[in-house]
Amino acid sequence: MWPVTRASTEPLGADPFGTERLRAATLRAWQDSPTRLIEDTSVERDLRVGAYRDRLFVELAQNAADAAMAGGSPGRVKVSLVDGELRFANTGAPLDSRGVASLASLRASGKTGDTVGRFGVGFAAVRTVSDEPRVLSTSGGVLFSAERTREAAGISGEVPVLRLPWPAPAEVPDGYDTEVRLPLRDGVDGQALLDQLKDDIADLLLALPWLAEADVDGLKWTRTVHQDVVEIRGPERETRWLTHRGDVVWAVPVDEEGTPEPLDEDVLHAPTPTDDGLSLPARLLASVPVEPSRRRALPGPELNDALEKAAAEYVGLVRLLPPGKRFALVPAPGFPKSAVDAKLRDDVLANLAAEPWLSTEDGNEVSGRQAKVLDVEVPGLPALLAEIVPGLLKGDAPVQTLKAVAVQVVRIEEVLETLTGVTREPGWWRDVYAALAFAVDTHALATSRLDGLPVPLSDGRTLPGARGCLLVEGSAELLELLSDVDIPGLRLVHPAASHPLLERLGAKHADARELLNADQLRDAVERSVEDVRSGLDGTTLAGAVLRLIADCGDDAPGWVGALALPGTDTWRRADELVLPASPLLDIFDEEVFEEDGALDVLDEDFAGDWPDSTLKAAGVLDSFALVVDEEPHEPDHDLPDEEAWWDSLPEPPSTLVAIRDLDLVADDAWPAALRLLAARPATWHALRAAHGHAAWWIAQYAVLDGLAPAEWRLPDADLDGLYDEVPDLGLGEELLKAAGVRADLTLSTVEEADDLLARLADPDRTVPAGLVTRAYEAVVASGLEPGVPRAVRAADGSVVDDALVLDVPWVAGALEADRYVVAPDEPERLAELLDLPLASTEEAQVASEGEYVPWSELPALKLVADQLGIRLPEGGVLVHDPLTVHIQGADHDVQWWSDDRLHAADTSEGLARAFAWAAGRWPDRHLITALLDDPSPRTLLA
Repeated sequence: MWPVTRASTEPLGADPFGTERLRAATLRAWQDSPTRLIEDTSVERDLRVGAYRDRLFVELAQNAADAAMAGGSPGRVKVSLVDGELRFANTGAPLDSRGVASLASLRASGKTGDTVGRFGVGFAAVRTVSDEPRVLSTSGGVLFSAERTREAAGISGEVPVLRLPWPAPAEVPDGYDTEVRLPLRDGVDGQALLDQLKDDIADLLLALPWLAEADVDGLKWTRTVHQDVVEIRGPERETRWLTHRGDVVWAVPVDEEGTPEPLDEDVLHAPTPTDDGLSLPARLLASVPVEPSRRRALPGPELNDALEKAAAEYVGLVRLLPPGKRFALVPAPGFPKSAVDAKLRDDVLANLAAEPWLSTEDGNEVSGRQAKVLDVEVPGLPALLAEIVPGLLKGDAPVQTLKAVAVQVVRIEEVLETLTGVTREPGWWRDVYAALAFAVDTHALATSRLDGLPVPLSDGRTLPGARGCLLVEGSAELLELLSDVDIPGLRLVHPAASHPLLERLGAKHADARELLNADQLRDAVERSVEDVRSGLDGTTLAGAVLRLIADCGDDAPGWVGALALPGTDTWRRADELVLPASPLLDIFDEEVFEEDGALDVLDEDFAGDWPDSTLKAAGVLDSFALVVDEEPHEPDHDLPDEEAWWDSLPEPPSTLVAIRDLDLVADDAWPAALRLLAARPATWHALRAAHGHAAWWIAQYAVLDGLAPAEWRLPDADLDGLYDEVPDLGLGEELLKAAGVRADLTLSTVEEADDLLARLADPDRTVPAGLVTRAYEAVVASGLEPGVPRAVRAADGSVVDDALVLDVPWVAGALEADRYVVAPDEPERLAELLDLPLASTEEAQVASEGEYVPWSELPALKLVADQLGIRLPEGGVLVHDPLTVHIQGADHDVQWWSDDRLHAADTSEGLARAFAWAAGRWPDRHLITALLDDPSPRTLLA
C-alpha cells in the first residue's frame, strides 16, 4: 500500500461530492422506470465488453492529461500493482463534484474545452478489469461497487456498477493528486496489463502533451520538447518525433541527426489511438469527432472539415525538414487502410501538389505542379542543370515518389536535347559526365540513352554524340598543334572535358600513342606528300605528328614513315629522307641523293627543331632501316631481288625481318656499311637471322675487295684451294661470317652450288683430295639443282672431262685415281648432278679362273673371325691366283671383285676385303688384313 500522506479535510465517512444525492436520484429513476435500470445495465455492458474492452490505460492517461492541463503544469502518472489491485496515480487538478457526476454517468462527460475526452465517457473502461473501482484524490474520494449496487437496488445479478458512487477515504501516494484503484476481477492478469502498458506508454506520452512523465511498475518514461522535436526516453530506448502543431499535431519519428523514419502504417489518434488505420508516413493527432466508443471517427461534415484542415497542415510538417529529406513524407502508393485514410491521403497529396515545399536548384521553393525532376536519379546533375532547366528540384529527388504530387518528370533525352548548342566551360561538361557516369555505373541509367550527349571539342565546337570523338591526353603544345591541323573526321575532345564516360559512349581514348593509331590521322599522313605537292602546307601536320611521336616516347607505328617532311630539294616521305649528319651519306652511292634519286636529305633547319630520336622514330634514316612483317604472305616488301630469295627458301618464311636499301650501298663502302649494320642490335639481329634476306643478299651482291663475300673464306676455314682468304678489311670474324664469308662449304643458293662446282673444275686450282670429296658431299647435301659443270675433279685431284662416280669399292682397285670421282654418300645423286656414270654400271669381266672355297674351310679367316667376334657368313669365295679383271679394254690384276659372285686374290689383302664385304664389316678390312698376316694378340691390341 502507498503511504497515506494527504487526506480529505472531511471527517471519515464525509461525502464532499454529494454522492448520496447522486445515488438517491439514480435509485428513484430505477424505481420510477424499471426499464431504465435495464438500459443502464446494457449500456455499461456494451462499454465494458465492446467500446472500452482494451482502452483502460488510454482512458486513464487522457483523464490524467486533462487533470494536468487543468492544473496548469505537465503531469506525471504512476502505475503499479499492489496486492492484486491495479493503481493509477496522477498529478494535476483533483477530483471535484462535476467530475464525480461525470464518473457516475454512462451517457455524459463533465469535460469541456480542449480536454481530450469531451466526446466520450472513458472512465467506463475500468469496468473491463474491476467490479470495485475507486477514485481517490486530495479533495476526497469515491468508490463504486457491484455488491453495494445490488444491495441498494435490491436485486441480484448484473447491475450498472458506475451509476452509484459512495464516498471513500482520500488516500493518494506522496507527490500525486489523484489515484484510481482497481481491485482486479478474478481471471484478470494484472502483470500482463502492466507489460502491455510498457509497450504503449511511449505513444501515450506523444499523444498527450500535458503528460511529462510516466512510472510503470518501477520503470520510468519521460517526455521532453526541444523546439519541434519531442523526445520520449524510456528504460530501454529513446524515440524522437518531429512535430508540427497547429489545429492538429503531425508527428514523424526522426533519428539523432533529424533524418525522418517514416511510418509504414499507423492509426488515427484523436488524440489517443482509434481503430481507423492510416498509411501516411507521419502520425496525425487531431481532435476529430469520434463515436461514443472512441474507437472510430464519426463520419460526417465535421470529420471531413477536420481532415481537410489536417491535410492542409501536413505541408507545415514537411517544411520543418531539410529540403533533401522532405521526400520521405510523400505518401507511398497503396490501398487506403480506412475511409479516413483514403480521404486524408487524397487531401495530403493535393496540398503537396498545390503548396510550395520543394526546393529547386535555382534557389526557389515550388509546389509539386511547378517542380521538375529527372526520370532517373543522377546525383549532382540537377545542380549543374539549374540555370538550364528551371524548376528542377534540388538534390536527388525520387522520381516515382514525386509523381504522386504532380511533379513533371523530365527524360534524360529531353535534357540532352536542351544541352545541344549550350556553351559552357569544358570543366562544366566534365562534371556533367561524372554525374552521368555514376548513374551508369549503378545501373540507374543505360548508356544507350546517352547517344546524343553533347561533347565540347578542342577546336571550340560542341557536337552531339561521343561516337567517333577522341579523348586527347598530352601536352598543351600537342593540343595546340592538333587544333590547327585540318584532319577530316578527327574530333578531339577538349582535354578539360575528357571523362571515361565518353569512351563508354563510343569515344576512343587518345593519348599520344592511341592518337597515332587513329584511322583519320593515318589517312592524313598517307596522303600528306600528295597534299603538299598539290599546294597545301604540310608544316602543321608534320609538327603535330612529330609531337605525338615525342610524347609517346619516340615510339610510332610504321605508317608514319609516309609523313611528308621537307628535304633539300622537295617534300618527301619521312622514310625517304636521311638525317643531315647520318653516316649513310658516306655509305650510299652519290647517285642516290641526286634529284629524283631514291633518297634525299632532311632540311637542316627543320631537323634542328626536333630531337634525332623523334625524327628517326618517324622513319627518317640515320642508319639502315628494317622491314618487319609478322605474317608475310608473298615477296611484296620492295626488297632487292626479293622474289629470288623467296624462291631459294625451302619453305616460305613465317616472319620477315629484313634490311632496307642494301642495294644503295656504294661498292667501295661495304666494309663501313657492315660495321654500321653490326653497330645496331636491330640490324645486327636481322643480318644474322636464319635464312634471312639480308645475309642472303649481302653474301652474293656485297663487294669486299672486288668480290662477293661468299667468294672469300675466313682465315681459319679449311677451304684452301677452293676459296681465297678474305683480306684484312678491319672486320671481325663474326661479322665476316654473318656477311657470308665462308667458314665451311654450306651452300644456300643454286648460284653458290654452281660456283663451287666451277671452282672444282678449275685446273688452275690445287685442291686437296679430302676437300674435293667434302665439296661434292656439300653439293649433294644442299639439295640444290646446279647446272652440270664443264669438268670434274677426280680422286687424285686432277681435273678431267670424263670419269666414273665411285659407288662400289672394288672398281677403285682396277682403275687409276684419275678415272673416278669419290662420293662416299649418295653416289647416285652425285652422278646425276655431274652427268657421269656410276662405277657399278661400267662393263667388266673376271678373266681368271678361281677355286670356290667355303669360308668355314679357311682356317686363317676362322681364327680372325673368332678374334673379332665375327660370325662366318654363309657360302664362300672364289679364290684366284692371280685375280684378273677386264675393264675399259684392258686387263688389271686386282685384290678382290664382286659380280654375281665374290672373288678374291689368294693374298691376305684380297681375302680380307672379300671377307669384310661378305661379313658386313667393310670398315675393318685393314685390321682383318693385318691379322691374316700376323694373328697374334699384339696385332689386334696394337
